[in-house]
Amino acid sequence: MYDSTSPGSLPDLRLQLPALEAAVERALACARSGGADAVQAEIGLRVGYSVSVRSGEVETLEHERDRGLGITVYFGQRKGAASTTDLRPEAIDQTVKAACDLANHTEADPAAGLPDPGTLAWTIPELDLYHPWALTPEEAIERALAMEAAALDADPRVKSSEGAGIQTGLGISVLANSQGFRGVRCGSSHGLGLSVVTQASGQMQRDGWYESARLASRLPDAEAVGRHAAERALARLGARALSSRSVPVLFAPEVARSLIRHFVGAVSGGSLYRQMSFLQDKLGQQIMSPDLHVHEQPHLPQAMASAAFDGEGVATSPRDLVRDGLLAGYVLDSYSARRLGLRSTGNAGGVHNLAVAPTCGGGEAEMLRLLDTGLWVTELMGQGVNLVTGDYSRGAAGFWVERGQVVHAVEEVTIAGNLADLYRRIVAVGDDVDARGSIHCGSILVESMTVAGDGSGA
Repeated sequence: MYDSTSPGSLPDLRLQLPALEAAVERALACARSGGADAVQAEIGLRVGYSVSVRSGEVETLEHERDRGLGITVYFGQRKGAASTTDLRPEAIDQTVKAACDLANHTEADPAAGLPDPGTLAWTIPELDLYHPWALTPEEAIERALAMEAAALDADPRVKSSEGAGIQTGLGISVLANSQGFRGVRCGSSHGLGLSVVTQASGQMQRDGWYESARLASRLPDAEAVGRHAAERALARLGARALSSRSVPVLFAPEVARSLIRHFVGAVSGGSLYRQMSFLQDKLGQQIMSPDLHVHEQPHLPQAMASAAFDGEGVATSPRDLVRDGLLAGYVLDSYSARRLGLRSTGNAGGVHNLAVAPTCGGGEAEMLRLLDTGLWVTELMGQGVNLVTGDYSRGAAGFWVERGQVVHAVEEVTIAGNLADLYRRIVAVGDDVDARGSIHCGSILVESMTVAGDGSGA
């Protein structure tokens, strides 16, 4: 594991906090003096770097330093917004004026405005999200090369690398509004990954892997990531299509979370108030298997998607979205909540550590045993999902499984169904949870789906 206790090569952004707070306060004051009835301002700063190597050579070393200020003003229920990357006082004043000018040329919107003060995060818990990585660019290059070498040395059938990379970054932001709310967010993000190409019997396959974490000490060794990427690409050799059939389908964790992402889209405020969701008016109704529990955990220490407040300053809190298969909650910001006659759920900007509770233990092996005979999907392609109707059709690759054992790799198939039916047909969720993003989910086993192939194959 990597040591992250010594000083790193990136500056400590927390030292910039007084200057950022001063810039935000200037924006608020300027907007009020310009006649705005309400105003929100957010300023952010991010620094980092990334390295990439390929075939034993350094391809890129890129340093990042981004900053920006966004201002939103309200004149009654007329809204104007503007942003700038220039944080000089005169530039801030010009940006505020631009937002005010826009507001004067917009129509009033009854749902527009700052959040209800009672929803704001007046108390902010410590989530421990800021952990710089003590890694110089030279050390990052060395580890990226070691990751690539481990993959290429894993097996003679690993023929080439499509690139290995390491990145590290730090961010800080200040969000404030004219209701007196002030919130500071600091966070770190680190990651590494690569993709490789394998070849055997005239067939070429590619696959890869990546890892990400708030703490570098939670990342696996670069060599381990390289070997895992090689194993995944090697396993795909010999892939072939299937004949069309209806079979159980097991979604590996890295693709299972996309099923939950579609659910989030269907219960998000924008889809609901536009009446463009297959889950319209389903609150309190059975939408998933009775064993399913989907809950948001925004205050997990050190988690990638933890947040004390959302993009509007609304307090986040643990809550259920699905309880015993029943739809228990929506995903709303203040605007969509008003359009629906509801209250913000603290989701301006997305969900925070949305977890699907496992229904069984035993990891991947147990999920394959439960699958017994069917398709194990490890990659999805295409965007064939209609949230209005729930129709689902995507290209897929993975493995054909019989009696819990992998028989051969599969490619060039399409899996199809309807999400409303698919969610009710979930029979198991594994404890092999992928927690690299905002959705934490293990393998998902669906009782049956249509698999369309080329008319041949096993």
